[in-house]
Amino acid sequence: MTTATTTTTTTTTTTTTTTLSGLPALTGQPLGVSDWVDVTQQRINGFADATDDHQWIHVDAARAAVESPFGELVAHGYLTLSLLVPLWTQILTVTDARLVINYGLSKVRFPAPVPTGSRIRLAASLIEVVPVSGGCQVTLAAMVEREGRDKPACIAEPILRFLGDQG
Repeated sequence: MTTATTTTTTTTTTTTTTTLSGLPALTGQPLGVSDWVDVTQQRINGFADATDDHQWIHVDAARAAVESPFGELVAHGYLTLSLLVPLWTQILTVTDARLVINYGLSKVRFPAPVPTGSRIRLAASLIEVVPVSGGCQVTLAAMVEREGRDKPACIAEPILRFLGDQG
């Protein structure tokens, strides 16, 4: 059986489309780059409300300007991390997967803050593909970039399970 993998580039997004059987051939390869996402104060406040994490560095502009080492409001690291899901779905499409499960994470780090008003995007490559019952377990190298900055906002290794009809 021949497997086709395609890469499509739009204005800012690069997407890799493949099948379950085509995933192993992508090991070690860059998968693409997502669209830019605005990290607004409204998004930060919503995340604070959803998680009950109202620490002042995220929601109190006056205090953050004076006391924060960043001198301004910044997004929660876990907010940045949570955006991996909508961002990686722009980068990798597995056409015969009927279900994708977030299985876990490895090596999560937040090397740089994401101030309110920043734009971030995801660049990802495929580290490993392991067969599992009904599909494949995939480990990605994910780097969340902040527009205009060299240092990434988040580096992580999400582990995903792509399951086909047998999963």
